[in-house]
Amino acid sequence: MGDEPIQPIYPVLPEAQLSAEAEQIEPTLEQQLLDAQAKATEHYDAFLRARAEQDNAAKRAIADVSNARKFAVESFANELLGVKDSLEAALAQQAPTFETLKAGVELTLKQLNAAFERAKVAELNPLGEKFDPHKHQAIAMVEAEATPNTVVSVLQKGYQLNDRVLRPAMVTVAKT
Repeated sequence: MGDEPIQPIYPVLPEAQLSAEAEQIEPTLEQQLLDAQAKATEHYDAFLRARAEQDNAAKRAIADVSNARKFAVESFANELLGVKDSLEAALAQQAPTFETLKAGVELTLKQLNAAFERAKVAELNPLGEKFDPHKHQAIAMVEAEATPNTVVSVLQKGYQLNDRVLRPAMVTVAKT
């Protein structure tokens, strides 16, 4: 038993065979380069698609904003058409009496007030309120028995849309 060579558990392969098996297990640099180029092309295509999608979304957003600006008053304009029709009907009467004209104007004013209410246009009639320069425009200060800086008369009502003042109320204010 002493002269026999030790047999390896795994067969010993010649050097050339080892090199061929290593190439099969580990890709060559050329193969790695081709794989990397394919991935780069795939990622670049995905990038271009994402960029085009972003550009299209931006164009849609611009068009939506433009349409919103263009047609923002559409519903309010539709509400005012009834008011215009009523005024034209009043003018078309051949022999109107004072009472019929007054009744027609009152109905037209009701229509206009309803249109304002639906459009969230509110009247500013600040009589007796403390003067607010954001909502009121003081035309004069007068001697009055009211608390100083209080609105004592309204010369012209103001209006606001939601919380934005469309036109300030023109008022006179009690002197301090």
